[in-house]
Amino acid sequence: MSLSRKRKKELRKLQDQATTLWESQQILLGQAGDVAREAGRQLGNYNREQVVPTVQHTYEKYAAPYVTQGVETSRRVYNDKFVPAAGAVIGSALSVWDAANEKRDNLAAGRAFGSVDLSALQAKAQKYGKTAAKRIAAPAPAPAKKGIGAGGVIAIILGVAAAAGVLYAAWQTLRADDELWVADDPLRAPDA
Repeated sequence: MSLSRKRKKELRKLQDQATTLWESQQILLGQAGDVAREAGRQLGNYNREQVVPTVQHTYEKYAAPYVTQGVETSRRVYNDKFVPAAGAVIGSALSVWDAANEKRDNLAAGRAFGSVDLSALQAKAQKYGKTAAKRIAAPAPAPAKKGIGAGGVIAIILGVAAAAGVLYAAWQTLRADDELWVADDPLRAPDA
């Protein structure tokens, strides 16, 4: 099938227009890529200059006191509750051990059970218990402070939500979109 000269001329003209359009689209896509890169750079600057200091300030103002208080409470519970309780258990075990050793020494020396004086045994047990408690002495417990309040919980939740919102906005801005795709060969016109 042969085309007339007029049709060939119109087709060449159409192909030239398509090539011009394709080149202008390549330039436009290049400029759009430049704008997207600059927007990403500006978002990074904004994040570094505005968002991070605000989040740090908010954390230090609202959450940090409660985190510090939680750590202090844990330390206080460990030092004031756990250590004395463990000391009492160990002290009791040591006093029983000392009493058993004394009884074993008496039996070895030929002093059998004979008459048992309960008041003397109680006094010795108290003596051994006091000695063991002195070995594992703990400081007196400080008065307990009030725990985290509702305002602290709300502040922590709002801070986490704000940080999540900022991260989501940054992700939406910086993620790769298919619409920003640029061809590998920018000046090649599509086949007509």
